[in-house]
Amino acid sequence: MKSLRNYSIPFTGLKLGKHQFEFVVTDAFFSEFEYSLVKKANLKCQVDLDKQETMLILNFQITGTIDTNCDRCLAQYPLPVDIKEQQIAKFSEEEIDEDEEIINLSKNDHEINIAGLIYEYINVALPFTSVCDDEGNTPYCDKEMLESLNKLSANTEQDETTDPRWEALKKFK
Repeated sequence: MKSLRNYSIPFTGLKLGKHQFEFVVTDAFFSEFEYSLVKKANLKCQVDLDKQETMLILNFQITGTIDTNCDRCLAQYPLPVDIKEQQIAKFSEEEIDEDEEIINLSKNDHEINIAGLIYEYINVALPFTSVCDDEGNTPYCDKEMLESLNKLSANTEQDETTDPRWEALKKFK
């Protein structure tokens, strides 16, 4: 978890206004999370921090590629990502309702660790089913697997003979 300390932004000495921070997110970042869906990535995370009197506004832009497996041919391919998110952190001693998406910072806090936010934004941006854009025409595609799948899908035609036990139910329309 020590490498995640690199993803902290010290805000105590910053003047009011906008500040930019840049982080590199690679395989080492995801190895810190035990059950991470992402294992390999080459990402750049740019954080625009707007420090105000009572809050911090963090605008994230994460770009790059994530190595993922195609759900169709099972080959590994680079998935391009371009993620834009915003997070608000308020300076307050009172607890904020957990339903709100606002981070509470006390007067004892001197920095904000954004590793968890980066991890969450990347994992939420992953598609539910991952298939490359131009199936079969990229250098990453497993053409043998795609041919096998196409052969199997062509042989799945089944004759439409119905079970005679169901014939009695058709009368109840």
